[in-house]
Amino acid sequence: MRALIWIVAIFAVAAGIAMLAGQNEGYVLVVSPPWRAQLSLNFVIVGLIVAFVLLYVLVRILRKTLGLPGRVGRYRARRREEKSTRALHQALRALFEGRYGDALSSARAADSADASSFEVALVAARAAHGLKDARKRAEWLDKAGQREGGRAPRLLEQAAFAIDVGEFADARAALDALREGGHRSVAARRLALDLALAEERWDEVAELVPQLQSERALPTDEARRLQRAARIAGFRRRISDATETAAYWRDLPKEDMADRKLIAEVVPMLAATGQGGLARRTVERLLDDEWDSELARQYSLCAGEGAEADQALKRAEKWLAAHPDDAGLLASVGRQCMAAQIWGKAQSYLEESLVRDARADVHRSLAELFERLERTDDAARHYREAARLAKA
Repeated sequence: MRALIWIVAIFAVAAGIAMLAGQNEGYVLVVSPPWRAQLSLNFVIVGLIVAFVLLYVLVRILRKTLGLPGRVGRYRARRREEKSTRALHQALRALFEGRYGDALSSARAADSADASSFEVALVAARAAHGLKDARKRAEWLDKAGQREGGRAPRLLEQAAFAIDVGEFADARAALDALREGGHRSVAARRLALDLALAEERWDEVAELVPQLQSERALPTDEARRLQRAARIAGFRRRISDATETAAYWRDLPKEDMADRKLIAEVVPMLAATGQGGLARRTVERLLDDEWDSELARQYSLCAGEGAEADQALKRAEKWLAAHPDDAGLLASVGRQCMAAQIWGKAQSYLEESLVRDARADVHRSLAELFERLERTDDAARHYREAARLAKA
């Protein structure tokens, strides 16, 4: 229907033009002495239109002809880009599938088609790293660093490769170069954390973990585990100095004071420096909030002396009324009774703990108790059991 309307409209316009041309009696006089020419106005109009169309077509042809080299160049560049992209995709697929040799070959093909891409060079470097070829890996990393936009990615990859192969000095140099260049990213901080863990630089771990956790780059469980390991390492470094150990304890943040596993690990170290009493209130609060048998087992180490020890024993016996079958609490109360020289209760509680959960430390406590009571045969028997369980 639309085509029919156009045909009718074209015929109508043609008919109108024909009618106007038929009524037009004008002419154009062209004089160039000694010649003169008289032309119909209709003929001149048609001639001008035809000339304009021919000139337009000629100009278009000329422009296309002059632009042909550029079009050919763009076509070749597009073909090179398509070839490079296709080869890069093949390299990535081979890399993810663990076919490092094929990945390196495809990356070379992509690089020969487009030698300006740092991404291709990094893919090749990863493939060379998978092949354990340090020389080729270094060559491709150098190429990536020389290309536009490739400096930071190259340093990140270099640090990751160095950590992977244990070249920690090179990894730290790469990360330092990134920081000096003003680069700040989650990837760089994650690599710094991996390096700090590999080198056991626990103070740095404790500093990096909250940063990564605030950026949601670390799961909560992993962050807590790493922070706990860092704090425990910090206590171990200071265990020879009671003053430093106490100061480090007082500086622990609230989230660490709420970590039951951390407190259970730290209490023996505090006790080893004579600072066990510092943790007593914290242990009591945690046990009152939620019962924890392993933490209760450590309570005797922070019971203190004199009046404080009496108060701690009363507190433990109250817990025992609520948890009469808890092996950890029984062992702790037994040790507290030993410290108070209540030998009968101490023996009863320790033996009851062994019935529920036989552990080497409880056997050792009973052996020490029997030594004090001059029951050498019983003491020797428990020492042997403690040694056997320790080896197991």
